Amino acid sequence: MRFRHLITAAAVAALVWTAAADGATLRQRAHAARSFAFAIGDGASTRDLSRYDLVVVDGDTSATRVAQLKRQGAVVLAYLSVGTIEPTRWWYRAAAPYRLELWGDWGEWYADTSTVAYRDLIATRVAPRILAKGFDGLFLDNVDMIETHPAQATGMVAVVRALGRRVHGTGRLLFTQNGQEILGPMLPVIDGWNREDVTATFDFDTGRYRSVGVTDTRYATAAIRRLRAAGKVVMTTDYMLAANLTARRRAVDVACRNGALPFTSDIGLRRIAATPLRCP
Repeated sequence: MRFRHLITAAAVAALVWTAAADGATLRQRAHAARSFAFAIGDGASTRDLSRYDLVVVDGDTSATRVAQLKRQGAVVLAYLSVGTIEPTRWWYRAAAPYRLELWGDWGEWYADTSTVAYRDLIATRVAPRILAKGFDGLFLDNVDMIETHPAQATGMVAVVRALGRRVHGTGRLLFTQNGQEILGPMLPVIDGWNREDVTATFDFDTGRYRSVGVTDTRYATAAIRRLRAAGKVVMTTDYMLAANLTARRRAVDVACRNGALPFTSDIGLRRIAATPLRCP
């Protein structure tokens, strides 16, 4: 099975490590991070991530692997999509009644967060089983679905706040990504934020990587500066071909000038550099 109900010895050891590492709280360690890996693509979590300070891996990652990453010194967050329902998840059958329309780019369904039962599923069944594996917190994806589904806004804020209470109650962290237009109500409960597509992106319509326009980059960096001013840890993730060194240099420069930790990869997040990108 991909998931174990019981908290293993590795998970317990990971929790002890979190509390003791360098005598610092998780929040302090996250703020001290100088490198970031968004390692949720196929096989990405098994790569050498020992040089990274802050890593996001899939919530299905084993407790043994989470403990290993934490022993190497990383703050380890579990990826969890709260705005979509993915068919490969162990909770898919329970979540299926709350599907909205299919999101064809990724083969998953938008979630009806306005339903109390869906929110309870995520907050009281899914998140606790993920966190039991020793993660330092959660990394919530697709909260920005409410930009195109405004009727879901109240429910989305409710589930994010519920997850914030759960992780903060045990001294852990809550990160989200994107959705800068709707961050206001969520800002008090998040510790960090990732902004995708600041300078480079993948165009699903053409099937090609491309640069982001100057206006859109300025819009993104304004949000990065806002989050930094609010005391949040901020990361950026830009998508590009490995050979495009010019695009990578621009991504790093823009992120660093605005106070964010840079990361670049392919759209599937399978490419993880052995040497992390770092700001000067």
